[in-house]
Amino acid sequence: MITFAVEVVEGQRLSPFRSGGMLTDSPANNYIIAKRIPNTLQFKEKSVSLHTKKGSTAFITYYNIMRLKAFFAAFLFVISYMTSVSVNAQTFYICEGSDVTTASQIDFTSMGQQYTSIDSITLAVPAGQCYVGGDISLLTKYEQQGAQYLDRDGKKIADVLAFLKEQGWNTMRVRLFVDPKKSDDPKSVVQDLDYVKKLGQRIKNAGLLFMLDFHYSDTWADPGAQWTPDSWKGFADEQLQSRLYDYTRECLQQLNAAGASPDFIQTGNEISYGMLWGTKAAVGGNQTNRCYTTSPQANWNRFFNLLRQATRACREVCPRANIIIHSERTPKPDVLIDYFDRLKTAKIDYDIIGLSYYSYFHGNLGTLETAIKRLVGKNYGKHIQIVEMGYPSKWAVGGTTFDYTSTYPLTHAGQKKFTQDLITLLKKYPQVNGLSWWYAEANAKGCSGDLQNGWYNASLFDNETGRALDALYELKNFK
Repeated sequence: MITFAVEVVEGQRLSPFRSGGMLTDSPANNYIIAKRIPNTLQFKEKSVSLHTKKGSTAFITYYNIMRLKAFFAAFLFVISYMTSVSVNAQTFYICEGSDVTTASQIDFTSMGQQYTSIDSITLAVPAGQCYVGGDISLLTKYEQQGAQYLDRDGKKIADVLAFLKEQGWNTMRVRLFVDPKKSDDPKSVVQDLDYVKKLGQRIKNAGLLFMLDFHYSDTWADPGAQWTPDSWKGFADEQLQSRLYDYTRECLQQLNAAGASPDFIQTGNEISYGMLWGTKAAVGGNQTNRCYTTSPQANWNRFFNLLRQATRACREVCPRANIIIHSERTPKPDVLIDYFDRLKTAKIDYDIIGLSYYSYFHGNLGTLETAIKRLVGKNYGKHIQIVEMGYPSKWAVGGTTFDYTSTYPLTHAGQKKFTQDLITLLKKYPQVNGLSWWYAEANAKGCSGDLQNGWYNASLFDNETGRALDALYELKNFK
């Protein structure tokens, strides 16, 4: 019997091999999942998505029994099981019906001998797979306005996504608004579905993972603003649940059709106090539909019913995607624990705890570590990702409430040191497997439109020179 061992990235959602919503990294978790039949591999299990260790993507997506098809690439990686084995294929597909991508079969060789009959393939999960990258939601607009992206040596970057991938990034985050034309922030709130489909397609075509951030609003959604989209404002709660389900499903279907299927989905942005409270005009000055620790249970039940509909749509349309519940209550661990305890009691279906951490608002790194320790201690069975973070490199971020400059000066070196120390902290906790820098792409150099003014001071490009900052190159060390 010839058995090939293939390494699988930890973290993709599986039906038959789940442990707390994730693949586990135990050496015992090696699975012989396929039997060789002439020109095909038939799979007995339900669904899996895998990647090579160097980041080249290998998707296996199937339902019941599917056929393996392979897309050949120049990239050659070596895997081993007792003898040296090479597989001349970068991307695997399990397909059925009209979804078959190619009929080419995998070329298996061992010790120089080619095999046309394979008895089995063993999938082994490597320990510690991590996802690192940034929110690049305005990249398209920056490019349209002529932003000049350079590496740290001043060399022009021809393709920002390819450059970021070369620096070890593997996951890109993009926000989505319902109708951004109704926002009062036309500079930054431009990401409608058409915009996100095109950027998401670029991300996937670059061989990167795509994190979709549903805001479920026409404008910024955060703990102080979860305003219902204007076009949904007349709905009663049950109608709103149906509309949320339909909207989520329709968006994901269109993204799939565009070749922009998300790998991670946030069902709401910083939804620490609930979502879809009502319009700002109607409920902006009161506590309607808020979910505080002291709020009526009816408010929480309403929130949970909305979340269930969003999750249902995600599972139906993107069953491989990991669902993230996102909170920014990092500096308030008691509130954070109360929140996730309530989600557990309500049996809300999700895979990852997503946190925001901005030291200039939330406090020192010890504050973040306290929150992580508390979450880990609760044993929710979820991985944790820092889905939003950043630190300035030259000037303070507007509204800063915590001064960390005695430890990390507002310099390129200070930003780099903050990043290094953050990564060191996060790597102490194997449950933390994601790190995303918010507004990483901000770069006013060369811009001809509204992005040339009102700079964001915690990006990973210098707004004056266009050069990539040292912190950008540090992020790969999280993996």
